[in-house]
Amino acid sequence: MSRTSDPNDIPERLIKSGLSLFLNQGYNGTGIKQITDHAGVPKGSFYNHFTSKEAFAAVIVDYYAENSAEAWQHMMASAPHDPMAAIRHVFECMLDHHQRASSPAGCLIGNFAAEIALSSECCRLSLIAAQQAWRDRLANLIEQAQQAGSVRTDVDAQTLSGTTWSVWEGALLRMKIERSTQPVQQSIALILDRLYPPPTQHARGFK
Repeated sequence: MSRTSDPNDIPERLIKSGLSLFLNQGYNGTGIKQITDHAGVPKGSFYNHFTSKEAFAAVIVDYYAENSAEAWQHMMASAPHDPMAAIRHVFECMLDHHQRASSPAGCLIGNFAAEIALSSECCRLSLIAAQQAWRDRLANLIEQAQQAGSVRTDVDAQTLSGTTWSVWEGALLRMKIERSTQPVQQSIALILDRLYPPPTQHARGFK
């Protein structure tokens, strides 16, 4: 990235560079000098805009969550009207994103949860808000699918959404270890084909 000393441009450059580096190197593996060098900004400019690396990381989580919300809206714009089909469409889009990625970076929320949630309260609070926003978006679709009769109603939408989040993040960690999206494909297929359908559909499926 070309260098700049424009004070209005510096925060955005730092945030974009920080997101890229944190995703690929982790929080502990990324230094402030790496961030400023990557952003092409003066070395001393970081602390003019952020009080600490920890506070900066919390801003990155918020920025990542905003991008995730925008990506969700984009996916929903091309999703089928049927809510269960829309859920499948969303996960197909997210899986495609990871399959096309040059490296298995996974999800920043899950990565940071494992790396700094216990040591940074401000980051932990940002992580809670980010994952809850993701779960709420999915829960809204699940509720619509429950009303349409395509998702079980003996488990509430928030519980199904929370379980899906846990499985999704665990599968992304396996993806990073195994350098394959197969764990993600298998986990989502199990969730959508076995956990979500009403119990009567399960009974018919096992006959």
